[in-house]
Amino acid sequence: GRDAEVRLNSLYQLKQKQQVEVELRSSELSFSANWKTLKRSTMTDVYSPTTAPNPKSSWFTVPSDTLDKLRCGVKVVEVLLSFVAFVLEEVVNSCVSCSALYFFEFVSCTAFLFTLLLLILLSTTLQKRVGITCWPRLDFVYTAVIALLFLISCIVFTSDNSNTTVEKCAVVFGFLATATFIVDLVLFVKQSGFPFKKDGTPESSNGGPAMAEAQPERERLNTADQ
Repeated sequence: GRDAEVRLNSLYQLKQKQQVEVELRSSELSFSANWKTLKRSTMTDVYSPTTAPNPKSSWFTVPSDTLDKLRCGVKVVEVLLSFVAFVLEEVVNSCVSCSALYFFEFVSCTAFLFTLLLLILLSTTLQKRVGITCWPRLDFVYTAVIALLFLISCIVFTSDNSNTTVEKCAVVFGFLATATFIVDLVLFVKQSGFPFKKDGTPESSNGGPAMAEAQPERERLNTADQ
């Protein structure tokens, strides 16, 4: 009888020991899992602000104060039409009076190259590195001059050509480019106003409104009563 009681006590103690070991293991596992979760969340909170992309650091700045999405698309069309007009003019093999052809070639090539350059400057961060501050005035004057030159060159080339199909197509694309430049001017004035309008507010050298000069204070003269 005593041997049976001893065996039962030993079995009972063994079961209790096993239960304690199981509880310790489960607590260790739960603590390890919680520690890993806490460590991951802490690392995420620390490194997420530095690794997150900054949308303001993009080189493409449209829309901006100097160029919005609509006028950016119009300028892309200007570049394409000017390029097509220039290519069609280059395809012409012979000419009776070449002065009109050469003038149209000069205007279309100039419009293509300089409009592309202006588009790149106005739509990227390069405009801040050039050193030019009066971008609205430059954009307005350039667009107006190119529109006028394109219109004159198209009229001259229309009146003096060999009436070939290539020349007619070049003139058509020239007029389309002229119309696009005029639309660009209209959108500019409609959205930003006339850049040379005198509103009585002087402009500083950096393009912004200048501070009004402080007027000298007038000293009051004390006159003695006679």
